[in-house]
Amino acid sequence: MAASRENENWNREEHVLAFNLYWQIPFGKMDMRNPKIQELAKLLGRSVGSVSYKLTNFARLDPALQARGIRGHQHGAKGEEEVWNEFVHNPETLAFESERLLAERLGKRVEDVAEIDERDLPPPGMEREAIVRVRVNQNFFRRRIVSAYEFRCCVTGLAVRELLVASHIVPWAKDIPNRLNPRNGLCLNALHDRAFDRGLMWVDEGFAIRFSKRLCDDAKIPDSSLAWMTSFEGQPLRLPKRFSPDPELLGQHAKQFAP
Repeated sequence: MAASRENENWNREEHVLAFNLYWQIPFGKMDMRNPKIQELAKLLGRSVGSVSYKLTNFARLDPALQARGIRGHQHGAKGEEEVWNEFVHNPETLAFESERLLAERLGKRVEDVAEIDERDLPPPGMEREAIVRVRVNQNFFRRRIVSAYEFRCCVTGLAVRELLVASHIVPWAKDIPNRLNPRNGLCLNALHDRAFDRGLMWVDEGFAIRFSKRLCDDAKIPDSSLAWMTSFEGQPLRLPKRFSPDPELLGQHAKQFAP
């Protein structure tokens, strides 16, 4: 079945779909046992081994892995380099295209594939399309971040996926070039994400977690519900193996709120 296409070259669309999946899987789990790799292989009509090999080919182009001395396969296809370079120069366009192509292959709407809450969307038209595009890309960013942190909160270690948020260090609206930059993200539980977003929590230059004086003082009140939340004061951030947060971006955030 899938092996019948093994002698065919990968086309651009297949490379884009593989690239999309590459960001959803930690490097050490890109093997043939991974259900996501099996699903894409079935979708493309290729063998599971071929898809797994293609993903590790992309690894050779990944600066985050190169910094750790991981090179991936040394010889890959030109198509991998072309798709990678497209993303480098225009990440939002390629991220959205990868989600759109996946939706088409699955016979679904891109809104459904990206799990977009449509309740507050305007009627069909240009405004709705623009909002959907943004939310699709934000979902792409989310999957990229939670995968890098291996689906654990970088403050608490919480591993309940439904409670995890891909937090932008510098907000989406304020830094266009870094919107999809995984080094501009943290994987946080929903409560600490809210504190980080509101400036009640930040990360210092030593990657230690800090809370505002007001939160810490309130946490001292007997039976305070803030005690657990602020118990991580001074603790080191749980850094990912891939895409460690950019100290400069963390510094920009901390500068706004730290005393």
